[in-house]
Amino acid sequence: MADRAPRTLWHGRMASGPDESLLAFTESFSFDIRLWRDDIDGSRAHVEGLGQAGILAGADVGAILAALDRVADEFASGSFVPVPTDEDVHTAIERRVTELAGSAGARMHTGRSRNDQCVTALRLWVRRELREVAESVIGLCDTLGRLADEAGTDDDGAVVPGYTHVQRAQPVLLAHHFLAHGWALARDADRMAEALARADVSPLGAGALAGSTLPLDPVANAARLGFAAAFDNSLDAVSDRDFVAEALFCLVLAGTHLSRIGEEFVLWTSSEFGFAVLDDRYATGSSMLPQKKNADIAELARGKVGRLIGNLVSVLTVLKGLPLAYNRDLQEDKEPLFDSVDTVKRAVRAIDGMVSTATFSRDAMARAAVGGAIAAVDVAEWLVARGTPFRDAHAVVGRLVRESAGDDERLAALVAAELGEDAASLLDGRQGLLRRTSHGASGPSAVRAQRVRYAERLASLRRRFGDR
Repeated sequence: MADRAPRTLWHGRMASGPDESLLAFTESFSFDIRLWRDDIDGSRAHVEGLGQAGILAGADVGAILAALDRVADEFASGSFVPVPTDEDVHTAIERRVTELAGSAGARMHTGRSRNDQCVTALRLWVRRELREVAESVIGLCDTLGRLADEAGTDDDGAVVPGYTHVQRAQPVLLAHHFLAHGWALARDADRMAEALARADVSPLGAGALAGSTLPLDPVANAARLGFAAAFDNSLDAVSDRDFVAEALFCLVLAGTHLSRIGEEFVLWTSSEFGFAVLDDRYATGSSMLPQKKNADIAELARGKVGRLIGNLVSVLTVLKGLPLAYNRDLQEDKEPLFDSVDTVKRAVRAIDGMVSTATFSRDAMARAAVGGAIAAVDVAEWLVARGTPFRDAHAVVGRLVRESAGDDERLAALVAAELGEDAASLLDGRQGLLRRTSHGASGPSAVRAQRVRYAERLASLRRRFGDR
């Protein structure tokens, strides 16, 4: 009896079917199934292009497009049934289209290779998914802007210690602190926009590596798929994974900024700091210790960056020694990318919920930020304004801090005795804060101006992502 088992796309070259171990090791359907929408979109554009060029008859085009619609419905409903020789989602879709459309389906791959087909689908996926991540990051930026407004930018706005080396350094407005995180995340969204612009190039029509002798129109296909441009070099088109590496870098840097927020919330919600209290919906408890309320979102945001870094390194390692053009190593681009997108999406959503529902203790922050040696540099700059060289002023104030032995009241008395009451009044903390008026500084007037620029920045980012 003839072998009726499903065959691979490349069975004609082989005298026998593939061994099960080969299929098990080389398959990617188990993870690239999430590209089904994008592969079907790419196939529609390709088939329409074949019809436009007169390579496919109108009846065949119609039959294939109808079959693609049917396959899309099957994937969407969860009723699609793969077979063992479906090496990847692209093979699976072509196999099913051929089952549905018969000989017309066998014409669908005319002038196309899985090399350009796979990377076309992946670019479409990145274009959609990275945009979603960027938009969620902008949403978190909005949250941080709202928190800054609630913290206040007037002279009596909430004050928090700014730290260097995890030691209290200078008081800043809490609004200034929130906006610092917002600016970093806004840069992440901006980087994603730039990465998306470079990913917005269609490789469809490059074939295996050299194009085709058939009268294909890659530029028209790029337009059908909504790409900004078509490839310029067929070798580069099928081997380029810069857009994957760049997306992974954008994601890992965004994850790093989320990790920094997480680290601060771990500290701020501890009893040692007491600056913030998490909403119960965004905290966990201990299986043993009844009193515990843990900042697990913050800790996992910090911990998962290791995976994001590993994903970027994994892809760069795959790419570093590949000759032109396509090599099967490039199959390893997808799992790290999918994982990083999923991880950052979940992290942004969780961090946004955590920070937006937290309660902040202005009193605890003020106790740590106002009064004593934390305002020492303001006294030194007071001396500078009166003609003392900064190094001399630094030495004078440093000596008074040393002599006070950590006693804020004693420091105030020493400063008053040696430098006068005007200098001592700066140890209040807020007095120096009010004087920080230069561009980008942490004083109320400067932060109010910064808040306007921040809103303009977010509006600009929204405009960049407005066109779909």
